[in-house]
Amino acid sequence: MAICSFLPELLCKFPAIDDGTIRMARKSVDDGFKGFVRSYGDAIDAVVQPLQWFLNYLERAFVSSPWILVLIIMIAIVYVGSRHVKITIGTALSMLAIGLVGLWNDTMVTLAMVTVCTLISIVIGIPIGILMARSDRVQAFVNPILDVMQTMPSFVYLIPVVMIFGIGKVPGLIAVVIYAVPPMIRLTNLGIRLVDKEVLEAADAFGSSAWQKLKNVQMPLALPTIMAGINQTIMMSLAMVVVASMIGVGGLGKNVLQAIANQFFTVGFLNGFALVGIAIIFDRTSQAFGRRLQKHSEVIHG
Repeated sequence: MAICSFLPELLCKFPAIDDGTIRMARKSVDDGFKGFVRSYGDAIDAVVQPLQWFLNYLERAFVSSPWILVLIIMIAIVYVGSRHVKITIGTALSMLAIGLVGLWNDTMVTLAMVTVCTLISIVIGIPIGILMARSDRVQAFVNPILDVMQTMPSFVYLIPVVMIFGIGKVPGLIAVVIYAVPPMIRLTNLGIRLVDKEVLEAADAFGSSAWQKLKNVQMPLALPTIMAGINQTIMMSLAMVVVASMIGVGGLGKNVLQAIANQFFTVGFLNGFALVGIAIIFDRTSQAFGRRLQKHSEVIHG
């Protein structure tokens, strides 16, 4: 303050835009956004309706089916994916522990949400990653968008999603996908770009088309990096499910938020343990599956 008494006000007080102008700018943006939602809300709801059906169907299938049947199918999928007995036994023990503490249904709801979000992220992320790998211009355009998506606080995603879609499972699903899809895009792009140029030159020498190079050379060689992207997408989906519970997504995330609000340490710990268990199952299975696919592709191309 003593220094500022000898300096011009311009050097001590930052020349910010006046509050009236900022209020007008905010009001214009908010009114425009709300007008867009009013004009196209019905069309947007119609577009996302299949997501609602798919999520509801999967959730009902997980929750309504006999627990022993779901557990057997889950163990079978883990074993087929990993071909690892320890991972399979760990999956069985983790799911049994989750059921014993009364969190089976909530875990099934969360499992359905994460499954749908991961599938959507893969369907969106891999094609965009391929386009980025094939074009520097596309990469230059998409990278800043991904930077914003990855650095924006997760709670901020909920504001536009709620304004457009309201409260419910689909808005939560969309928020989770927005948060989880960047690693899928980035690592697909990175994996394809890291393919050895000499291998691509050899494929060109044999007369391979662009599609043949992508299908038979680039994608198999980029598979470990792509699987790492899927793994990261799953982890980020599980992390975002808790935040998305604020706008109507049920399951374990809702229980964690209730535990925070009511300061129930045990409830929060048990639900957190269930989330950790699911995360480890997905992580170990996807990693083992990626290693198996890589070995298989090496045998084919070797």
